[in-house]
Amino acid sequence: MALVKILVVDDDCESRDLLSEFLGANGYAVDSVGDGIAAWEAFTEQVDRYGVIIADVRMPGRTGWELLRKVRQHNAKQRIILMSSFVSQADKELAEDMGAQGLLEKPFQLSELLRVIGELTSSSAVEIPS
Repeated sequence: MALVKILVVDDDCESRDLLSEFLGANGYAVDSVGDGIAAWEAFTEQVDRYGVIIADVRMPGRTGWELLRKVRQHNAKQRIILMSSFVSQADKELAEDMGAQGLLEKPFQLSELLRVIGELTSSSAVEIPS
């Protein structure tokens, strides 16, 4: 089984570092960036590099919504989990309509994040990049 690579995108350095360290300690290869523009650059360097992208919704430069939209245009199968401190029912519906595999409300349990990632990257999941 190939090691799953995850891209963590969050403008909050502490959150980004916490998620990166936690995921790394749980067996994932992790890259992290501080905004949607850097995330787009990382994604386009090799479109099938990341098994999962985890992105904050509200960031300067390019929001998580904008990143999701652009990624979807280039790779409809890319797994993306969004996260935000403020999640409305409309946000949940938008995330689903745009093809996100999840929208987690901060603060969330790290075990919940692992569960979602595990479901997306299991051998029974539909083809995913790794």
